[in-house]
Order: sequence, then C-alpha cells, then structure tokens
Amino acid sequence: MPVVHRTEASTIVVPCYNEAARLRVDSFRGYLRHHPSTTFLFVDDGSKDGTLAVLKNLKDSVPAQVDVLALAKNSGKGEAVRQGLLHAIQRHSSSYVGYWDADLATPLEAIDDLQGILSEQPAVQIVMGSRVRLLGREIQRKAARHYLGRVFATFASIVLRMPVYDTQCGAKILRVVPELTKLLQQPFGSRWIFDVELIARFAQFYSKDRLEWIYEFPLHRWDDVEGSKLRAFDFLRAGRDLLEINRRYR
Repeated sequence: MPVVHRTEASTIVVPCYNEAARLRVDSFRGYLRHHPSTTFLFVDDGSKDGTLAVLKNLKDSVPAQVDVLALAKNSGKGEAVRQGLLHAIQRHSSSYVGYWDADLATPLEAIDDLQGILSEQPAVQIVMGSRVRLLGREIQRKAARHYLGRVFATFASIVLRMPVYDTQCGAKILRVVPELTKLLQQPFGSRWIFDVELIARFAQFYSKDRLEWIYEFPLHRWDDVEGSKLRAFDFLRAGRDLLEINRRYR
C-alpha cells in the first residue's frame, strides 16, 4: 500500500462496545502507517470486557495518531459517536471528521474514497458509504438483513423526504465547519438509527430541495461481519424511532 500524503487532516471516530475479542488492531495500525494525516479516535462506550485495555495498548503503540475517549457508562452507539465527533472537533485540528464501524465491515481503504469526494466537491458537507450491490462491487450481506434494510431505507426516505439509499452504513465522513458543532450539540433521540436523525438535522439547516450538501458513495466492498449487536427487536424499535424523528423534524 503506498503512503498517502494529504494536506487535509482527518479524525475518524470508532465507537467500541465489548470489542476486545474482535478488534482488528493490526488493520488500524497498518492503515495509519500509510496515512500520516489520519487519526483514529476510539470511543469506549462503557465496555465490560477488556476493550479499554486493548485501546490503550494501541494508543501506546501509535501515540501520535490514536486517541481514546472512555465513557463512564454504556450510552449507545449514537451517543458514543456524537461525543466522539465533538471531541474530535474540539481537540483535533482536522478538516474532516467521520465515524467507522469497529468491525471493519467497510474496509479502511474506503476512507480515501469518501474523503476524495469532500476534497473535490466543496459544497458537500457529508459523504456516506452506501451498500449498493452492483456488478464489479463486492457487497456481501445476509439476504434477510438486506431485505429488511431495503424496507427500512424506503421508510427512512419517506421520513427524510429525500431519495437516500442507505442511511445505516457505518461509514461516514463530514466536513468540519462551525455549523457541524451546532448540529451535534443535542443528544440523538435514537440509540441505533441516529444516522437518520443526523441527516434530518442537516436537512433542516441546509435544504431538502437542493441536495448538493450530501453525497452517497457506492462502496467497492462491504462484508457482513459476524457478531453484530443488532437483534430482531431492534428493527421494531427502529420503526418507532423513525416515527419520532418524523414528528420532531418534519
């Protein structure tokens, strides 16, 4: 992998909850070795296993490019991401911040693709990885989750009133501007579908008619990693949360 030289620094938030056994430390370390302008901010969301110790060891091995934020109690992925993004904006001099799933279902190399959109298109404020099954792309997803995801995405599009394909992919990068801090000040109402709420906040601030501020990038690869903490009940709860987001942001 060639070394990538960027003028734009980025901080990627990685929310972690009980990830000690499956966190691919070598993959994060290897990516940083070739991306000197990137920092990973790992947010330990009150883990009950040895996650925090694993993260501290990783930080000790790459102190200049790894930061760790430990939350006192488990608050859910949405709050871990929100606090991580605010911490990144306040403590790091980065042009971009983002968040990435700890299981690396989306390969870290996709960070370059998403940041490239922000570099090339100044009007774009948020770039989202999108799991679109196209010829030439390697999107591996269980059939049941794929079809449930398509149903959810349809209702999310109705709530947001925009043709978004995939709100829930855990790979997003945002441009650091003063407005972003304002959009992150209030906690999200949903622990799991906070992505929809984040997009709704952007839509209130920018525009639902002219969508140049948001961009979906079809990922080249995505793997359905075992060990997901989502359960069938969470899909029912997601429906309830969608109704609440619709009420709050319409």
